[in-house]
Amino acid sequence: MKLDLSPPPQKPPEGERPGQQAEEDAAGEHPSPLWIFGYGSLVWRPDFAFTSRKVGFIRGYSRRFWQGDTFHRGSEKMPGRVVTLLEDYDGCTWGVAYEVRGEQIATSLQYLNVREGVLGGYDTKLVKFYPQDKETEEPILALVYIATAQNPSYLGPASEEEIASQIIVSSGCSGHNIEYLLQLADFMRYFCPHVEDEHLFSIEEALIANLPCLCHTEESIAEK
Repeated sequence: MKLDLSPPPQKPPEGERPGQQAEEDAAGEHPSPLWIFGYGSLVWRPDFAFTSRKVGFIRGYSRRFWQGDTFHRGSEKMPGRVVTLLEDYDGCTWGVAYEVRGEQIATSLQYLNVREGVLGGYDTKLVKFYPQDKETEEPILALVYIATAQNPSYLGPASEEEIASQIIVSSGCSGHNIEYLLQLADFMRYFCPHVEDEHLFSIEEALIANLPCLCHTEESIAEK
């Protein structure tokens, strides 16, 4: 499946947006390098230049398909479901941290401000990232984008079956919502095979179980 890798044409609004201070603090404290942690579509499609990447995790958060998407993987009439982070003392979320240096920093932050902030409803925060390779004893400070319950696109909790049903019928400018789910599940399966992401894999299982029913319905409509 070919992905559209071109960045969205929209520009961020003038003035300071929520979370901008975290970006400025990160860039100011670490002018080179800056690390950006991705746990959703960023794990397979960063769309910005970076120097290196590391698979690893952050603590204190759990990944949930609780954020609505009316641009990338859905529409205003039919919002898609994408992931955000839920504060969870015992939680652990795996993903990818990207190292950006020099001119890459400003370019990546400008792009992500649009992709994650303006179009996605995400805010920014600094977290401790723990690389899988454990080549360093100390965690790495990384910037992460989180959609909280205060943003207008937030959908909140639902059963795995309900989330899967919504994903099946949603599509946006970046592709179908199904692709988003399956790409994320594949990443976890191939890069973090020792991790059991029950929420993610339960939604994938529910989606796959519903696909034969969907195909049968489409064939029946086509025959008419």
